[in-house]
Amino acid sequence: MCTALVSSLISSLALISGVRAGMAETFAYVGNADSNDISVFKVADNGEMTLVQTAAFPGVDKPGSSTPLAITPDHRVLIAGVRSQPFLAVSFAIDQTTGQLSPIGNGPLADSMANIATDRGGKVLFSASYGGNKVALNPIQTSGVVGEPKQVIPTGLNAHAFLPSPDNRFVFATNLGSDQVLSFAFDAAAGTLAPTDPPAIKTPEKSGPRHFVFHPGGKFVYLIHELNGDVAAYSYEASSGAWSEIQRTTALPEGFGGRDSGQKDSNQKPWAADIHITPDGRFLYASERTTNTLTAYKVDGSSGKLTTIGSVPTEKQPRGFNIDPTGRYLAAVGELSDGMTVYAIDQASGALSKLKSYPTGKKPNWVEFLSLP
Repeated sequence: MCTALVSSLISSLALISGVRAGMAETFAYVGNADSNDISVFKVADNGEMTLVQTAAFPGVDKPGSSTPLAITPDHRVLIAGVRSQPFLAVSFAIDQTTGQLSPIGNGPLADSMANIATDRGGKVLFSASYGGNKVALNPIQTSGVVGEPKQVIPTGLNAHAFLPSPDNRFVFATNLGSDQVLSFAFDAAAGTLAPTDPPAIKTPEKSGPRHFVFHPGGKFVYLIHELNGDVAAYSYEASSGAWSEIQRTTALPEGFGGRDSGQKDSNQKPWAADIHITPDGRFLYASERTTNTLTAYKVDGSSGKLTTIGSVPTEKQPRGFNIDPTGRYLAAVGELSDGMTVYAIDQASGALSKLKSYPTGKKPNWVEFLSLP
């Protein structure tokens, strides 16, 4: 009886302190372009963040315009893209207990890359160059260091995101300046890309397709457009890689551009940025930089269509944000505020409520979450 009582008291104390036996530790990694480093935060069960490390890029002196990040599927390596010459992919080993980063080595990138991502097997790094109008594929060596580019493919204007399909059979590249999404077949065994037929999905003129995310179920894909603020929902055919538009809505808050009396500036231009979906696929979020807002949507699991929940103010110039693996928290960073705000995601409605803001490095633009082990 005494032993049971002691055990119960220990369990209660653990819960009070926010630590549960066997609970995975969660970390957030923030890429800071002007500081030329990565802020590593430990995430408590209640969403509280604690800075545990600031990891600099070895061998890199000049900051780039942004700092894209990617984590390998085995959760052992974090790769950062450096957008100053010489263009590099900097690899860090992730400590599986503390979440902290240790440099492994640097590999070459084909250009200044706005976006990087690994394939689903963690064997290659995909990257997209906005200014260079190209995408590239680099092998990731067993050490975690990125090798020389294996393929460099010219694209339309302003390649921005380059991501694999859920089954790793296709890779898609947004071309923001030419209003299309290029489609490639990916041979994972050979580590090579080839254009599909048709080779592109067209989007409306001057819409500026930027970032996209697949629904966890694999049947839908959501695309945000920088220049008109649209969020488009597509059905996705896994066998062929085909996208078919089923809905078009907006990331712009109500009253944007003077459409109601509460909006003074009628000359505002949309400047949408990022898009992410909760791990369970029930809620979708988009960021918009002109208004410094996050917009939330409810996702219909059967049709894939979106219902707008509403918008909340966020950090200044919210280029990047992400959602933690539990789907309970969203963290958004502001390029012009040098800070990060954490929100609780209401599990019934999807609405965001602000928890707390934290300082980051200078010009943060990217957030990655990781739960260990």
